[in-house]
Amino acid sequence: MFANVPTVLTPLRARLLLVLAVLLAVLAPTAPGAVAAGKPETGTARPGAEVVAVTRVADRQVDLSVRSTALGGRTVDVRLLTPDGWDPNDRRHRQHWPTLWLLHGCCGDYTSWTSMTDVAETDSLRDVLVVMPEAGWNGWYSDWWNHGQGGAPAWETFHTKELRHLLERDWGAGSNRVVAGLSMGGQGALLYAARHPGMFKATAAFSGSAHPLLNEESIDRIMGFFAGQGNDPLRVWGDPVAQRRIWQAHDPFHLAKRLRSIPVYLSCGDGTTGPLDPPGATSALEADFNRQNHALAAELERVGARHVTTNFYGPGTHGWAYWERELHASLPMLLGALGVGD
Repeated sequence: MFANVPTVLTPLRARLLLVLAVLLAVLAPTAPGAVAAGKPETGTARPGAEVVAVTRVADRQVDLSVRSTALGGRTVDVRLLTPDGWDPNDRRHRQHWPTLWLLHGCCGDYTSWTSMTDVAETDSLRDVLVVMPEAGWNGWYSDWWNHGQGGAPAWETFHTKELRHLLERDWGAGSNRVVAGLSMGGQGALLYAARHPGMFKATAAFSGSAHPLLNEESIDRIMGFFAGQGNDPLRVWGDPVAQRRIWQAHDPFHLAKRLRSIPVYLSCGDGTTGPLDPPGATSALEADFNRQNHALAAELERVGARHVTTNFYGPGTHGWAYWERELHASLPMLLGALGVGD
């Protein structure tokens, strides 16, 4: 109908059309499939954490591969032990489950708890979402100091902010949480509960590094761990003298007041040969951590903590047989804090 009507562009109209064209180009949605799912182009990764792969590894066990800004864009895995009836895809009726975070120790990984214990066969956990995140070979559940520069790896930020939000938004985790761990993860469980008040309703540490500033032996030992895999040990918390405040901020003993309002479970052997050890086995590491845990228990009593359970069971080394036993021993307290099984 308008085919034969000549179009005359005045200078003003031409400018208006140019502006309109620019606006349309800016506002036009990106075509689906322009970026492969889970693989943004360089420089376009979203801040925070995102799941880039999902793998079902066994009955009720799902691994999430998570890319994290806090870890410098690195992708790490998180294992979920899922409760009966868990279905994150049902957005209309999705349940948000009480959640137990289980933290691994130094030299382990996100598979440690399921590969070394019977946690996946524990019936009392069938109504709980168990989160077992990667924390690095020697990440120490900390945002590394990096000689004052900060930045990656920021394990604490990854776990307590990025991963927590991701799991609660998309994977059925609820805000009703408890945390437990062994060795390095025992320290992490105490740190996360103390440094993030209200995030966890209870915490348990099995053979945990509970007071790394106890004495020179304890300091030297953890510095040795920090130096693992050829790492500069000063990257983690800095120098124990020059950066004393950073060390104290990551020492559960110095955070005892922040733990006095929640249930705390502490257990440790004394490093001598125990009933679950081969003949003649000893552990200087367990003996050191035993002294640290006794110091933390005394400090918790001094500051008025009312819900502390200790099992300093004497003979026993730094090993999984004890940690599996202690997980079971602490579960009534942990699940009670979640209100599970009431």
